[in-house]
Amino acid sequence: MNPTEVIRQRPARLAIGVIGPGRVGSVLGAALERAGHSVIAASAVSEASRGRVERRLPGARVCEPAEVVEAADLVLVTVPDSALGPLVGGLVDTGVRVEGKLLVHTSGSHGYGVLSSATSAGALPLALHPVMTFTGREEDLHRLTNCTFGVTAPETLRPIAEALVVEMGAEPVWIAEEYRTLYHTALAGGANHLVTLVAESAGLLGRAGVEHPGRMLGPLLGAALDNALRLGIDGLSGPVLRGDAETVAGHIAELRTHFPESVPSYVALARLTADRALDAGLLKPYDAERLLDVLQA
Repeated sequence: MNPTEVIRQRPARLAIGVIGPGRVGSVLGAALERAGHSVIAASAVSEASRGRVERRLPGARVCEPAEVVEAADLVLVTVPDSALGPLVGGLVDTGVRVEGKLLVHTSGSHGYGVLSSATSAGALPLALHPVMTFTGREEDLHRLTNCTFGVTAPETLRPIAEALVVEMGAEPVWIAEEYRTLYHTALAGGANHLVTLVAESAGLLGRAGVEHPGRMLGPLLGAALDNALRLGIDGLSGPVLRGDAETVAGHIAELRTHFPESVPSYVALARLTADRALDAGLLKPYDAERLLDVLQA
């Protein structure tokens, strides 16, 4: 039976199984239940995972991964990226029946290819990555309605993949299989490095005697983020945009004195900013040359 026929014959309400009901899996399971599906089984090893099943998926029985797959129409495999391929391959090797079952993972860096061992055995692979940070708190479920999912699947399964995301109250965004790693690089670079940059700025302000750095940074960084999202590089401001080489040199000198470990990252980001501003016509070549002389540090 081909995937289209399987989807056509599948009941509108699905029996859901969750392998790895951590912060992500338990929330997505709860979101699917809210949409009218039923989470009937979960594989939970740690005490924390068992607690999440009790609180968020009270109708699910806790059992072994193979039993979860056997019982479910749709299986959420929400385990660490490095464990995803080996876990699925191991289940297939043990002879667990996966034919006709929707197998869903939530890894950002993988497309559906990581599920190839199960796909070869007849499973229907979907990669549904929620673009959100999960704290483990109750508000995670509500935040799903304000986020997007990076969706990757075989073309025949695209309608059902996108429909599942819509049912959870989120917005599906299609990511081609070959661009999945680039997509995840963009997200991780933006979100992870943003935290590092904010923490770095707060630390410098604290060293400068500012008692509550967050209060000072909040309005400034909020406006900068809004400008960047709306205007791109055209939302840039500051000494690099102005070609103020003397100010940038002063920053580097001060960092060398107080936080020498921060100099390389400051210089690298300032160079990248100057390159982008120059390419966009926001920085004059003469000013860019003076800046780059300073940034040879």
